[in-house]
Amino acid sequence: MKNNSITLFAAVCFLIVSPFAIAAQDTQPRATIDVQGSADVKVVPDQVFLVFGIETSDPDLTVAKAANDERSKNLLALTRELNIDPKYVQTDFINIEPWAHELRDDRQTVRLEYRVRKNIAITLSNVGKFEELLSRALEGGANHVHGIQFRTTELRKHRDHARVMAIQAAREKAILLAASLGRQIGPATHISEYSGGWYSPYSFWGGMGYGSNAMSQVSSQSGEASAGEGTIALGQITVTANVSVSFALQ
Repeated sequence: MKNNSITLFAAVCFLIVSPFAIAAQDTQPRATIDVQGSADVKVVPDQVFLVFGIETSDPDLTVAKAANDERSKNLLALTRELNIDPKYVQTDFINIEPWAHELRDDRQTVRLEYRVRKNIAITLSNVGKFEELLSRALEGGANHVHGIQFRTTELRKHRDHARVMAIQAAREKAILLAASLGRQIGPATHISEYSGGWYSPYSFWGGMGYGSNAMSQVSSQSGEASAGEGTIALGQITVTANVSVSFALQ
């Protein structure tokens, strides 16, 4: 009878202690292998984004503004002539300020003038009209080209493709690294995507900051896209995906 009591007591203690032992084992850090993968998808652009700047100045504020307005009207009239949808034409920055203009003469005369600046952003869906738009805009009075960006209207599709390729690259890298140590990888325990940095090649007076897509659509030259008879080669753009993946290490 006494032996039975001891056995029962030991069983109860085991039931009480074992869950804690299991919990302690679960808190042990699991071995993982952390890798990064990236992939690029080359795409021929089907859209061009341009930002024109118009700058005028004169000692008379009314004259400076009138000259800027006239140049702006010429550019807007050109977009209508080229059948560019009005929703793809935007005036998003206007600045008027006095500035001291130093004249180039023997007396080093400084004259106060008023400077008027304006940005007009245009998204061109017909890339065949790109060269005409650029040349005629400059002829019509635009005196700054803040930036030109080649884009694709199917960015989501190409980005998703790049993401799949990046994941595959990360997995292949993890398998190779684990195998060199005589190990194997298990299921993925963590996946994250990162941009890898941001860079805008454009210089703006102000406005909405159109360079944000440069992170995912980067212009590059390629012989696969014909330049035709013009002076502009569209080349290809690169849609990039970067991922970080953690795999269980077995």
